[in-house]
Amino acid sequence: MENTQENLILQAEEGQEFIPAIPLRGTVATVGGITTIEVGREKSVAAVKNAIESGGKIFFVAQKTDETEAPQLSDLHLMGVVAKLSPNIGKGRGTNIRITFEGITRANLLEFSTEGAYFRARVLPCADVTGNEEETLVALRMAKNALKKCPQNPMGMLPDDMLKAMQTEDAHKFVYYVLRKLNLRRDDKQKVLEKDSDTDKLIALCAALETFLSIVELEKRIGEEVKKNIDENQKEYFLREQIRAIHNELGDDEAENEKIVQQIKEKKMPETIREKVLKEMARLDKMPPSAPESTVIRNYVDLVLELPFGESTQDNCDLLHAEQVLNEDHFGLEKVKQRVIEYLAVHALTGELKGPILCFVGPPGVGKTSIARSIARALGRKFVRMSLGGLKDEAEIRGHRRTYIGAMPGRIIYELRSAKTNNPVFLLDEIDKISSDMRGDPASALLEVLDPEQNSTYRDRYLEEEFDLSNVMFVCTANTLDTIPAPLRDRMEIIELSGYTTEEKVQIAKKYLLPKKLKEHGLTQTAVKITDGAFRRMAEEYTAEAGVRNMERTVADVCRKYAVKLVKNPDLSETTVTERSLEGYLGKPKYTLSDSLKKDGVGVCNGLAWTAVGGVTLEVEVNLMQGKGDLKLTGSLGDVMKESAQAALSYLRANAESFGIDPARFEKTDIHMHVPAGATPKDGPSAGITIATALYSAFTGKMVKKSVAMTGEITLRGRVLPIGGLKEKALAAIRRGITTVIAPKANEKDMEEIPPYLSKKAEFVFVEEAEEVFRIATYGESV
Repeated sequence: MENTQENLILQAEEGQEFIPAIPLRGTVATVGGITTIEVGREKSVAAVKNAIESGGKIFFVAQKTDETEAPQLSDLHLMGVVAKLSPNIGKGRGTNIRITFEGITRANLLEFSTEGAYFRARVLPCADVTGNEEETLVALRMAKNALKKCPQNPMGMLPDDMLKAMQTEDAHKFVYYVLRKLNLRRDDKQKVLEKDSDTDKLIALCAALETFLSIVELEKRIGEEVKKNIDENQKEYFLREQIRAIHNELGDDEAENEKIVQQIKEKKMPETIREKVLKEMARLDKMPPSAPESTVIRNYVDLVLELPFGESTQDNCDLLHAEQVLNEDHFGLEKVKQRVIEYLAVHALTGELKGPILCFVGPPGVGKTSIARSIARALGRKFVRMSLGGLKDEAEIRGHRRTYIGAMPGRIIYELRSAKTNNPVFLLDEIDKISSDMRGDPASALLEVLDPEQNSTYRDRYLEEEFDLSNVMFVCTANTLDTIPAPLRDRMEIIELSGYTTEEKVQIAKKYLLPKKLKEHGLTQTAVKITDGAFRRMAEEYTAEAGVRNMERTVADVCRKYAVKLVKNPDLSETTVTERSLEGYLGKPKYTLSDSLKKDGVGVCNGLAWTAVGGVTLEVEVNLMQGKGDLKLTGSLGDVMKESAQAALSYLRANAESFGIDPARFEKTDIHMHVPAGATPKDGPSAGITIATALYSAFTGKMVKKSVAMTGEITLRGRVLPIGGLKEKALAAIRRGITTVIAPKANEKDMEEIPPYLSKKAEFVFVEEAEEVFRIATYGESV
């Protein structure tokens, strides 16, 4: 009858026992002989202590799998060994204990209980059967012959143990001795233990020995293969090579490299790149993990798998939504907003459109960087920002070749990898502040990136394959176009952002800056109210800028002052900051009308200039001294401005008689022209008529009206040529209290950019000849 669990229970009428039990992992208990093992599970330790207290009898049974931590009956084999425990318990590794026992008899497992403090089992002891004597002798001889083939070393059986086994003629003792001394597989040991007769045990042992010998032979072959693939300097990596050889022998499809190859096959990417990466993986499979190049290949493959070749976000083409988002975030900037709306409209009609390449040029603080983030939000795209300020290394753009140690992809590819989409809004901030040195010219590297006809096949040196950038919306920012190379400037759509007028600053501060700062300072939206007059005074007397950064700091200063008062007095009521009470928060005004503007003068004239931080006013001073007709120019003037001074002087000398000036004076008079703020570099041709007017005033003695400011380039014939940045220059003039602005006739069209309420604050006079300038800017009589 088959020894199923039900049959064993039916047979168990006598001799059944309920004793402490220990499930074994990785080994099998045997009958006879002394065996030492370590026990670590809490219930197993408790079973040992209970067994010693109750006479030392305990049941050992092997688990089917080693991973099971809390085994049930179904997790255990049905045949185990009843043993006698030694009362001496030793200390094992960590919290384990070391026990010694001697197997008494085999026993069938009937029930297994995990309840209580320790494992318990109800078992039915069963005796070994001798079997047919002749068959037993033949089987014993076969087992000994197989055992002789085993290596006599720690991997097999030690020589003394082998000798003792060969001298054993008792089949019963021989079987259990070999099971204890030879490191056979657990399942093979269990099969031997479950056999009832000595003959069947020996036959099962022979099969187990054959399996053991095949494993030994396989390990030997693998070891020889590994030794062929390593040299004397790589012996320490023997273990890793052995593991690799084992994977090759077993054909392990679950290896990590196979998973990566599968990912490469499934990822959406150009076929040329897929073929290249698969070749790299084939190289990686053939080289040892310790090889330095394996890390380089793995980093390259990881990059390719993370690049968004076919991943893109869907544009939100709702024009009303885009307008709402842009207006929520920024006041003004109508040109930028209109360009974004135009892009969305065309995209909605065509369904496909290459990303535009925009360049916002304007003074600091007007919202160039923040509007790019708003564009991304309006379009529903990811936003990526890369600062180019101070960038000198071309490799930052195009990456390094993989032959270099520590090579990395360029910042363009790296940022797209982080964005996980191939059509983000990509901000190249401060593009006018790129420089170059011996490591290359980053501006030249950007030519391919920012060319709509080339960037669809952009090639990074590290990637070594083409990547399509045509879907990216590149947005660049700059304070000036002068430092941007002409080829790079030609590839971008330039949108100039002017400085804000005082009224615009008031609206920005009221609608955006004050609510933002109240929230940042932990104040309610009604805690501090600032009147329009106070905002206007902040813009005119506490800040002097084209943007609103200092305005934002000034508003924050007011909020901090109120926060201090509120902490000291929690019952403090809401406050309103007026034009008169503003000084109590900010102190005395920082910027007031200079004394020089309060009176007219000879040889001193107000000019207007445009810089990277917006429009500014400057004074040109001329002094005449007896001498030899030399012209001295000071005030950190550039070459173009020096040439403008020489052209103005030549025009004045050529027409001296018509202006009532004695031509001989020029030969007997030294001229010193100075532009104050000598530490600040100044250049450009737009100060030409200012210099000419100052020279005219100095030689004729006619006073220049200090309420007049001017801008325009002068020629040797006295013609006034057009200039740029009229709006910024006009803003600067009005901030300084100028009431009359003289500008070239050709710039009259630029008045469209100046708001009507602003143009009413000053009279704008447009001229074509220098004589008109002299007539308007000076008084008729000499002093």
